[in-house]
Amino acid sequence: MRICVLASGSSGNCTLLESGGARVLLDVGLSWVRVERALLSVDVDPTSINAIVVTHEHSDHCKGVGVAARKLKCPVHVNVETLGFIASKLENVGRRQIVLTKAGESFMIEDLEFTPFPVPHDAVNPVGYVVRTNGLKVGVATDLGYPTSVVKHSLKGCRALVLESNHDREMLLNGPYPFDLKQRIASKRGHLSNDQSADLLSEVIHDALEVVLLSHISQENNTRELAFSVAAKTLNELNRQDVTIAMTYQDRPSDLVSIE
Repeated sequence: MRICVLASGSSGNCTLLESGGARVLLDVGLSWVRVERALLSVDVDPTSINAIVVTHEHSDHCKGVGVAARKLKCPVHVNVETLGFIASKLENVGRRQIVLTKAGESFMIEDLEFTPFPVPHDAVNPVGYVVRTNGLKVGVATDLGYPTSVVKHSLKGCRALVLESNHDREMLLNGPYPFDLKQRIASKRGHLSNDQSADLLSEVIHDALEVVLLSHISQENNTRELAFSVAAKTLNELNRQDVTIAMTYQDRPSDLVSIE
Protein backbone atom coordinates (compact mmCIF):
# COMPACT_ATOMS: atom_id res chain seq x y z
CA MET A 1 0.00 0.00 0.00
CA ARG A 2 1.12 3.56 -0.69
CA ILE A 3 0.09 6.73 1.15
CA CYS A 4 0.65 10.32 0.16
CA VAL A 5 -0.86 13.28 2.01
CA LEU A 6 -1.44 15.64 -0.91
CA ALA A 7 -2.20 18.54 1.45
CA SER A 8 -2.92 18.88 5.15
CA GLY A 9 -3.96 21.90 7.20
CA SER A 10 -6.65 24.51 7.63
CA SER A 11 -6.42 25.54 3.96
CA GLY A 12 -7.30 22.07 2.71
CA ASN A 13 -6.86 18.34 3.26
CA CYS A 14 -6.56 15.45 0.84
CA THR A 15 -4.85 12.06 1.18
CA LEU A 16 -4.13 9.49 -1.51
CA LEU A 17 -4.35 5.82 -0.56
CA GLU A 18 -3.20 3.38 -3.20
CA SER A 19 -2.95 -0.39 -3.55
CA GLY A 20 -2.47 -2.80 -6.41
CA GLY A 21 -6.10 -2.41 -7.41
CA ALA A 22 -7.32 0.95 -6.12
CA ARG A 23 -6.56 4.63 -5.84
CA VAL A 24 -8.73 6.52 -3.36
CA LEU A 25 -8.86 10.12 -2.18
CA LEU A 26 -9.64 10.51 1.52
CA ASP A 27 -11.26 13.97 1.70
CA VAL A 28 -11.05 16.62 -1.00
CA GLY A 29 -10.67 19.97 0.71
CA LEU A 30 -8.80 21.43 -2.26
CA SER A 31 -9.74 22.80 -5.64
CA TRP A 32 -9.62 20.28 -8.47
CA VAL A 33 -6.73 22.23 -10.00
CA ARG A 34 -4.68 21.72 -6.83
CA VAL A 35 -5.66 18.03 -6.56
CA GLU A 36 -4.75 17.40 -10.18
CA ARG A 37 -1.43 19.20 -9.83
CA ALA A 38 -0.57 17.31 -6.63
CA LEU A 39 -1.41 13.92 -8.13
CA LEU A 40 0.63 14.58 -11.24
CA SER A 41 3.58 15.65 -9.07
CA VAL A 42 3.64 12.14 -7.54
CA ASP A 43 3.17 10.46 -10.93
CA VAL A 44 -0.48 9.53 -10.44
CA ASP A 45 -2.93 9.96 -13.31
CA PRO A 46 -5.87 11.92 -11.83
CA THR A 47 -8.34 9.98 -13.99
CA SER A 48 -7.23 6.73 -12.31
CA ILE A 49 -8.87 7.63 -8.97
CA ASN A 50 -11.51 5.00 -8.12
CA ALA A 51 -13.39 6.70 -5.29
CA ILE A 52 -13.61 9.53 -2.77
CA VAL A 53 -14.13 8.97 0.96
CA VAL A 54 -15.27 11.85 3.22
CA THR A 55 -14.49 12.11 6.95
CA HIS A 56 -16.63 15.14 7.87
CA GLU A 57 -18.29 18.27 6.52
CA HIS A 58 -15.79 21.02 7.36
CA SER A 59 -14.85 22.91 4.20
CA ASP A 60 -11.13 22.19 4.50
CA HIS A 61 -12.04 18.53 4.03
CA CYS A 62 -14.87 18.62 1.53
CA LYS A 63 -15.05 21.88 -0.43
CA GLY A 64 -13.69 20.18 -3.56
CA VAL A 65 -15.64 16.92 -3.30
CA GLY A 66 -18.39 17.87 -5.75
CA VAL A 67 -16.11 19.06 -8.54
CA ALA A 68 -13.82 16.05 -8.09
CA ALA A 69 -16.75 13.63 -8.16
CA ARG A 70 -18.14 15.22 -11.30
CA LYS A 71 -14.74 15.20 -13.01
CA LEU A 72 -13.94 11.62 -12.05
CA LYS A 73 -17.52 10.22 -12.19
CA CYS A 74 -16.51 8.09 -9.21
CA PRO A 75 -18.36 7.03 -6.03
CA VAL A 76 -18.38 9.28 -2.96
CA HIS A 77 -18.49 7.35 0.34
CA VAL A 78 -19.99 9.44 3.15
CA ASN A 79 -22.22 8.94 6.19
CA VAL A 80 -25.79 10.18 6.02
CA GLU A 81 -25.36 12.92 8.63
CA THR A 82 -22.37 14.42 6.83
CA LEU A 83 -24.17 14.10 3.51
CA GLY A 84 -26.94 16.32 4.84
CA PHE A 85 -24.40 19.11 5.36
CA ILE A 86 -22.53 18.77 2.06
CA ALA A 87 -25.47 18.03 -0.26
CA SER A 88 -25.20 21.46 -1.90
CA LYS A 89 -21.61 20.67 -2.88
CA LEU A 90 -22.78 17.49 -4.60
CA GLU A 91 -25.26 19.11 -6.99
CA ASN A 92 -25.18 17.35 -10.38
CA VAL A 93 -23.41 14.37 -8.85
CA GLY A 94 -25.41 11.27 -9.75
CA ARG A 95 -27.37 9.58 -6.97
CA ARG A 96 -25.73 6.30 -7.80
CA GLN A 97 -22.37 7.88 -7.05
CA ILE A 98 -23.32 8.47 -3.40
CA VAL A 99 -22.52 5.49 -1.17
CA LEU A 100 -23.66 5.75 2.44
CA THR A 101 -21.38 4.55 5.23
CA LYS A 102 -21.70 3.92 8.97
CA ALA A 103 -19.08 4.10 11.71
CA GLY A 104 -17.90 0.60 12.54
CA GLU A 105 -19.11 -0.91 9.26
CA SER A 106 -16.39 -1.78 6.77
CA PHE A 107 -16.72 -1.38 3.02
CA MET A 108 -14.56 -2.33 0.06
CA ILE A 109 -13.15 -0.18 -2.71
CA GLU A 110 -11.51 -2.68 -5.02
CA ASP A 111 -8.93 -4.43 -2.77
CA LEU A 112 -8.93 -1.75 -0.04
CA GLU A 113 -11.10 -2.27 3.04
CA PHE A 114 -12.16 0.96 4.76
CA THR A 115 -13.45 0.99 8.34
CA PRO A 116 -14.68 4.32 9.74
CA PHE A 117 -14.47 4.95 13.47
CA PRO A 118 -15.97 7.89 15.41
CA VAL A 119 -13.74 10.74 16.56
CA PRO A 120 -14.54 13.65 18.92
CA HIS A 121 -14.65 16.82 16.83
CA ASP A 122 -17.07 19.72 16.37
CA ALA A 123 -18.76 18.24 13.32
CA VAL A 124 -22.04 16.37 12.91
CA ASN A 125 -20.63 12.82 12.66
CA PRO A 126 -16.85 12.93 12.11
CA VAL A 127 -14.82 9.78 11.57
CA GLY A 128 -11.28 8.58 11.21
CA TYR A 129 -10.38 5.61 9.05
CA VAL A 130 -8.52 2.34 9.18
CA VAL A 131 -7.60 0.97 5.75
CA ARG A 132 -6.54 -2.65 5.17
CA THR A 133 -5.25 -4.72 2.28
CA ASN A 134 -3.26 -7.95 2.09
CA GLY A 135 -2.67 -8.02 5.85
CA LEU A 136 -1.49 -4.40 5.94
CA LYS A 137 -3.22 -1.79 8.09
CA VAL A 138 -3.02 2.00 7.90
CA GLY A 139 -4.74 4.44 10.28
CA VAL A 140 -5.82 8.02 9.60
CA ALA A 141 -6.77 10.15 12.62
CA THR A 142 -6.91 13.90 12.19
CA ASP A 143 -9.42 16.48 13.47
CA LEU A 144 -10.04 15.08 16.93
CA GLY A 145 -10.00 16.76 20.30
CA TYR A 146 -8.68 13.84 22.31
CA PRO A 147 -7.94 10.13 21.77
CA THR A 148 -10.93 8.13 22.95
CA SER A 149 -10.70 4.44 23.76
CA VAL A 150 -12.30 3.73 20.37
CA VAL A 151 -9.64 5.79 18.62
CA LYS A 152 -6.85 3.99 20.48
CA HIS A 153 -8.35 0.56 19.79
CA SER A 154 -8.84 1.38 16.10
CA LEU A 155 -5.27 2.54 15.57
CA LYS A 156 -3.54 -0.41 17.20
CA GLY A 157 -1.66 -2.68 14.84
CA CYS A 158 -1.16 -0.12 12.06
CA ARG A 159 1.95 -0.26 9.91
CA ALA A 160 1.57 3.44 9.09
CA LEU A 161 -0.27 6.27 10.84
CA VAL A 162 -1.46 9.62 9.53
CA LEU A 163 -1.71 11.36 12.88
CA GLU A 164 -2.76 14.88 13.78
CA SER A 165 -0.20 17.08 15.55
CA ASN A 166 -2.03 20.37 15.22
CA HIS A 167 -0.71 22.82 17.77
CA ASP A 168 1.80 23.62 20.45
CA ARG A 169 -0.29 24.47 23.50
CA GLU A 170 1.82 27.46 24.57
CA MET A 171 1.88 28.90 21.06
CA LEU A 172 -1.90 28.52 20.86
CA LEU A 173 -2.57 30.15 24.24
CA ASN A 174 -0.18 33.05 23.55
CA GLY A 175 -0.99 33.42 19.87
CA PRO A 176 -3.17 35.85 17.88
CA TYR A 177 -6.40 33.83 17.71
CA PRO A 178 -9.55 35.10 19.49
CA PHE A 179 -10.14 33.51 22.88
CA ASP A 180 -13.20 31.54 21.76
CA LEU A 181 -11.28 30.02 18.83
CA LYS A 182 -8.41 29.09 21.15
CA GLN A 183 -10.93 27.37 23.41
CA ARG A 184 -12.44 25.49 20.48
CA ILE A 185 -9.09 24.24 19.20
CA ALA A 186 -7.93 23.12 22.67
CA SER A 187 -11.27 21.55 23.60
CA LYS A 188 -12.23 17.87 23.55
CA ARG A 189 -13.94 18.51 20.21
CA GLY A 190 -11.04 20.44 18.70
CA HIS A 191 -7.59 19.30 17.58
CA LEU A 192 -4.74 17.28 19.05
CA SER A 193 -1.74 19.15 20.40
CA ASN A 194 1.79 17.90 19.81
CA ASP A 195 1.85 16.38 23.30
CA GLN A 196 -1.52 14.67 22.87
CA SER A 197 -0.42 13.28 19.53
CA ALA A 198 2.78 11.91 21.05
CA ASP A 199 0.86 10.38 23.96
CA LEU A 200 -1.49 8.66 21.51
CA LEU A 201 1.47 7.40 19.52
CA SER A 202 3.00 5.92 22.67
CA GLU A 203 -0.24 4.02 23.38
CA VAL A 204 -0.69 2.48 19.93
CA ILE A 205 2.93 1.83 18.96
CA HIS A 206 3.87 -1.78 18.27
CA ASP A 207 6.76 -3.72 16.79
CA ALA A 208 5.58 -3.50 13.16
CA LEU A 209 4.87 0.25 13.05
CA GLU A 210 7.04 1.74 10.32
CA VAL A 211 6.08 5.37 9.77
CA VAL A 212 4.07 8.23 11.26
CA LEU A 213 2.97 11.12 9.06
CA LEU A 214 2.39 14.15 11.29
CA SER A 215 -0.58 16.04 9.87
CA HIS A 216 -2.85 19.07 10.16
CA ILE A 217 0.04 21.15 11.54
CA SER A 218 -1.11 24.70 12.27
CA GLN A 219 0.80 27.48 10.52
CA GLU A 220 -0.02 29.95 13.32
CA ASN A 221 0.14 27.77 16.44
CA ASN A 222 2.85 25.26 15.67
CA THR A 223 6.00 24.58 13.68
CA ARG A 224 7.08 21.41 11.94
CA GLU A 225 10.25 21.48 14.02
CA LEU A 226 8.24 21.47 17.26
CA ALA A 227 5.86 18.74 16.09
CA PHE A 228 8.77 16.61 14.93
CA SER A 229 10.78 17.10 18.13
CA VAL A 230 7.91 16.06 20.42
CA ALA A 231 7.20 12.91 18.38
CA ALA A 232 10.91 12.10 18.12
CA LYS A 233 11.38 12.51 21.89
CA THR A 234 8.59 10.00 22.51
CA LEU A 235 10.05 7.51 20.05
CA ASN A 236 13.50 7.91 21.62
CA GLU A 237 12.06 7.29 25.08
CA LEU A 238 10.45 4.12 23.74
CA ASN A 239 13.71 3.13 22.04
CA ARG A 240 11.94 3.15 18.67
CA GLN A 241 14.31 5.16 16.51
CA ASP A 242 13.44 2.71 13.69
CA VAL A 243 10.04 4.41 13.22
CA THR A 244 10.19 7.11 10.53
CA ILE A 245 8.57 10.47 11.21
CA ALA A 246 7.33 12.03 7.97
CA MET A 247 5.95 15.55 7.70
CA THR A 248 2.96 16.82 5.76
CA TYR A 249 2.40 20.24 4.24
CA GLN A 250 -0.41 22.64 3.38
CA ASP A 251 1.03 23.64 0.02
CA ARG A 252 2.58 20.45 -1.38
CA PRO A 253 2.41 16.67 -1.11
CA SER A 254 4.26 14.71 1.56
CA ASP A 255 6.78 12.08 0.69
CA LEU A 256 5.16 9.00 -0.80
CA VAL A 257 5.12 6.27 1.85
CA SER A 258 5.09 2.64 0.78
CA ILE A 259 4.46 -0.31 3.10
CA GLU A 260 4.65 -3.94 2.09
